[in-house]
Amino acid sequence: MAEPLSDDALDRIFRTARTYNGYQDKPVSEEQLRAIYDLMKWGPTSANTEPARIIWCVSQEAKDRLAALASSTNATKIRKAPVTAIIGMDMQFYDNLPKTFPHADARSWFVGSETMIADTAFRNSSLQGAYFIIAARALGLDTGPMSGIDKEAIDREFFAGTSIKTNFISTLGYGDPSTIFDRLPRLSFEEVSKIV
Repeated sequence: MAEPLSDDALDRIFRTARTYNGYQDKPVSEEQLRAIYDLMKWGPTSANTEPARIIWCVSQEAKDRLAALASSTNATKIRKAPVTAIIGMDMQFYDNLPKTFPHADARSWFVGSETMIADTAFRNSSLQGAYFIIAARALGLDTGPMSGIDKEAIDREFFAGTSIKTNFISTLGYGDPSTIFDRLPRLSFEEVSKIV
């Protein structure tokens, strides 16, 4: 892994990749959803906790249910996108640690510590959500991550009876360039960094 990726690959993942508000009328297959997950699962999480859980809203019925729990602007995006992913976080992720972190009793680090559970679930499912975006871009798809949703209502509608809570959602498909804004400025290295 000593060689950097090509400029084309870096452009696709970061420099020219965009957040889309609308998509071409082109389906996304289950195989593509599986391919996204099969890439994103390799991204690191602390103690290999892997708390992210995903509901892929592909049917119009599922997208309509989700859209009803979003702001009016986001509802339109959800209904029209080929797929909208609900990125959730399993608040009992630690139950999988005997499998995913077998060389220590990592489960005991979390059980009974609600603050540590909440911090770990949120931080690491957010990281996994970023891996989802990068994986989708690497596979030639576009995303539209968003908040502007009623997370508690989504929990009731999609995660009832489970230990999973909503983190954020993201549309997914082949982006329609007419739906994006001009590229917004980014802060410079000097504005955000300090070398000590």
